[in-house]
Amino acid sequence: MPTTLLIVDDDADVLKAAAAALAATADRVETAATPETLIARPEAYDAVLLDMNFAIGARDGAEGLDVLDRLQAADPALSVVLMTTYGGVSLAVQALKRGAADFVLKPWRNEPLAEAMRAAMALTAERRASGRALNLDDLEKRSIERAMLLYDGNVSHAAAALGLTRPALYRRMERHGL
Repeated sequence: MPTTLLIVDDDADVLKAAAAALAATADRVETAATPETLIARPEAYDAVLLDMNFAIGARDGAEGLDVLDRLQAADPALSVVLMTTYGGVSLAVQALKRGAADFVLKPWRNEPLAEAMRAAMALTAERRASGRALNLDDLEKRSIERAMLLYDGNVSHAAAALGLTRPALYRRMERHGL
């Protein structure tokens, strides 16, 4: 079955660059300047690369998180990779906690971007094949894994980013086999 990626960004140059970087990653790569097309037909895509800011001057990522929430409600199996220029670790953790498959900072490197999108497509395929979205335990485990990666294994910093104490994070890591 052919695979289709959607890239959503309000900057035409970003759309062109991302489409070129991801051309070999999927059978089709579509682009859109607004997320409305995506909201109308999320099942048409195998993964989405979604900008987090669309309004002029916006830097907080609220729009992207809102679209992510709406997509999760419309198609919980669809994997979304969020991207922004203005992201920090706390925004990345928040995005992952809310269900993003990954988080990419602009400007990106092409191969890591392509790998993130391949992983997102595989996750969507797995979810759709099993007929279920990730449960809360799966989301918690992935959030912990991402936080540990973002902080290079520093438990204190990862715990703080996740809003947990160190002992609570250790208990959750043990429960998830991490």
